[in-house]
Amino acid sequence: MKSNVSKEIYLSYLNSLLKGKIRHCHEIVNQLKDNDATLKNLYINLFQESLYEVGRLWEYNRISVAVEHMATSITESLMNIIYADLEIPDDSGFRAIITSSENEFHQIGAKMVSDTFEINGWETYYLGANTPVNDLINMIDEKNPHLIGISLSVYFHLFDLEKMIQKIRNKYPDLQIIIGGQAFKHVNGHTFAQKYSNIKFIESMDDLEFFIKEFQNEYRKNN
Repeated sequence: MKSNVSKEIYLSYLNSLLKGKIRHCHEIVNQLKDNDATLKNLYINLFQESLYEVGRLWEYNRISVAVEHMATSITESLMNIIYADLEIPDDSGFRAIITSSENEFHQIGAKMVSDTFEINGWETYYLGANTPVNDLINMIDEKNPHLIGISLSVYFHLFDLEKMIQKIRNKYPDLQIIIGGQAFKHVNGHTFAQKYSNIKFIESMDDLEFFIKEFQNEYRKNN
């Protein structure tokens, strides 16, 4: 994918993000939009890349939790602005529930996934951070989705994700689940997913878009 985000633009954005210069971050995003940057381009090459660096700086005690929270808040506000301008296609008839794992308070990855489903015509129910599994199951009962997407950013919450999957599987043994997030840089996501039936580990936005098309085609062929 060709990127509108040059190294110079990215570094300027990252510097403003770390300093809390919201106005300049907005200006950069608006300029990129004017130059026809796609949602996928902005999400991967600007937001995702910069937040990965913010997380790395936090891990090495180069920035405080306050700065990390500030950068996340700015990014969320920019995503909301971009979302407001999206052209959502006609309803494809597919439904997805997208959430973060229980006890997981990072939600931007899940929001990116939710938006990607929406621009592919899915009716998407985005639940955000730290969704209790019993509430999620109630939502599944109500919405009858074709799949569930669960994001996990912090490796130490992997056990919470496993408990969540097991509870979902107890009631919905055949429901498709996709998982992903930064936590899986510490553990092989494919190996983790193989422990359960109908679970797919999603490595990237490209991987997600390929999965969506493949899932739709397979579902229509069999139903």
